[in-house]
Parts: sequence; structure tokens; C-alpha cells
Amino acid sequence: MIERQNYLKTRKHLTYLQEVMQLNPASLDRYRFYLRHLLLWAGEKDFKTVQDIRPTLPSYLASLPGKDGKGTLAGCTQKKILDTSKRFFRWAKATYPRELNNLPLAWIDTLRMIRQPQVTTENVFVSEEEVRQLIAYPAAQDDLALLRDQAAAALLFLSGMRGSAFVTLPISALDLENLTVRQWPELGVHTKNSKKATTFLLNIPDLLMPVRRWDAIVRPALPSTTPWYAPIEHYWGEQSLSNEEPGKYRLNGLEKRLKLLFSLAKLDFKSPHKFRHGHAVFGLLHAQTMADYKAVSMNLMHDSIEITDSTYAPMLSSDVQDRIAGLSGRAVSTPDDKVPLAGDEVEAYLSSLGKESLGRALVFIAGKLTQ
Repeated sequence: MIERQNYLKTRKHLTYLQEVMQLNPASLDRYRFYLRHLLLWAGEKDFKTVQDIRPTLPSYLASLPGKDGKGTLAGCTQKKILDTSKRFFRWAKATYPRELNNLPLAWIDTLRMIRQPQVTTENVFVSEEEVRQLIAYPAAQDDLALLRDQAAAALLFLSGMRGSAFVTLPISALDLENLTVRQWPELGVHTKNSKKATTFLLNIPDLLMPVRRWDAIVRPALPSTTPWYAPIEHYWGEQSLSNEEPGKYRLNGLEKRLKLLFSLAKLDFKSPHKFRHGHAVFGLLHAQTMADYKAVSMNLMHDSIEITDSTYAPMLSSDVQDRIAGLSGRAVSTPDDKVPLAGDEVEAYLSSLGKESLGRALVFIAGKLTQ
């Protein structure tokens, strides 16, 4: 049973997020899902006594089963629920000062994930070589679905786009001559929190080949507003392009098609989001300066990167483009390179790492970047 006043407070918070913060419907649905976990945890106990509830919210979430009852609730989901809960309680203290006056800010700050044992970082991103294997599988010229899926795998890696943005990207938003992607909500692109940016592709010629091949098929055949990852009709064994509006489960369709592609290439499946991780890891491993790190961060449409020195001001998009385009031709730095960095402690520490340790550190950073 959910306590009624708790429910009313969360509903008012969602209204605030919609009307004041102007979150889009998809974001509101996610917040509603996260806050429901908070309500279920509190049960019949009023939020006024929330700090006395046992088990604590982090412990409660850590004990929940995962998808299909397997394992435990994903760490990223636990973190999002806790972050949402912290924002809610800070808002609630300001909105209901009399009721929640005794709720300490120090308690709100305790809403963080329980430390878990370190797990292996293997197979958490799609590597450049794996993309090559995916696009190397022989595809007949009339197998539009396979040609499209190979192009999708390559573009997801080269762009670092989120899956939801990729499946809603119109043909007009992709400029392969200048290697740019207009991730603009006004063009129908579903970006996180409706952020807008022009981002850039890694300039890796052999990975661009299936992208250009598919682009040459889809661009002249369909209206420019049609998704670049266009629907394909099957009729009596023949395939044809469709300009019909894709359904709301388009991302699920992409994931199913990628599972088939991974299977054909005899590789273990990795979700569309792992291509984004792969893009980040590739960029970070090939970066040589903190400005390069910042360029990778900005290209992922991420507001900041903790290891980026605050003195590096936001760069002009042309500078970001030059850096992103140039990353693919650089060798990975090793301690023997002795490339002088800006001199702060984080940079000095990263420079002192061996290649294997640096790789692990950058995989961790890439995970933070792509959350």
C-alpha cells in the first residue's frame, strides 16, 4: 500500500518537471518509473519519517531482482532511482517546508549506491575491430535489411549517438561530406533531455564505407524527413524501402536486427548503447591532450568530464570537428611518449599509467561519459 500524501507529492513533482522544467513526455515517463520505486519502498510510511525506514533505500534497491527475475536490478537503474529521489527530496523540502523541515540534507546525501565488488570491464563496449567483423559479413546487393543494419552498426560507432537518437535521425540530418550529424529535436531527433547539438563522425574510411553505401541507397529514394534507418517492406521474398512512419518500438527493432547481425558475424551480442561506449573508448584512447578529451565529451553531448581541467573553455564547433576528425589518425599514447600535459595531478597520473591500466581507466571514464 502506498501512502496517499507521498503519492500526491510525487505527482506534484512530476507536474513541476513538466510545466516548469519542461521535460518531454519520454523523460517524464522515466521519472515516473523511478519515483514509483521510491513510493513502493516507503510503503505506508509518510515521507516525514523517511530517514527511519528500514531497509534504507539503497539497500532496498540492491535487493530487487533484475530483468526477468535474473540477478539484481541493474546498477545504472539503481543510480538513476537514487539520483531522482535526491532531487525529489530537495524539491520537497523547499515546497513543503513545514512538513519536511526536520528532514536533514545530510540524510538526502546518503542516498547513493552501496559499494559493490569490482566486476570485469571486458565486453562492455563494441570495439573498432568488432565493427569491422560486423560489416565484413557478405551482404547481397538486394538484401536491403542487412545492408542497412551493417550501416547502422558502423554509424553508431562512428557517431557515438544514443540508440533513441539514431532511430529517429532523418536523412536530412546526416551530412557525410562534412561528417556531421545534426542531433536537433526540431528535426524529430529524440535526444536525451531534448538537448541540441551538431556532432561529428570519426573519420575511419573503411568503417564509413557501409555508411556511404546505405546513404546512396536511401537518400535518393525517400523523402529527406524519413528516418535514415528506414523501414523495409518484405513482399514475396523481395525487399523494398518504405517511407512509413516507424512505430514507437523502433529501438527494440534495431536491437533485434543487431542481434541477428552479431549472430551472423559469430560475435557475442552487445546492445546499441555499447557502440556509444566503443566510440568514447576509441576517442579517449587516441586523445593526446585534455582538449581532445573535452572534444570527445562534447561530441557525446555530455556537459562535462571530471578529468577535464576547468580552464579549458568550451570550444567552437569547428574546433571540435577538427579534433574529432583527427583523432582516428593518431597513435595511442603510452608512458614512453612523454607528451607534456597541462600539469594538474589527474593528467600527471594518467600519463604515468601503463597502456593496459590506462585502457581500464578510460573504459571506466567512457562509462561515466555515456550514462
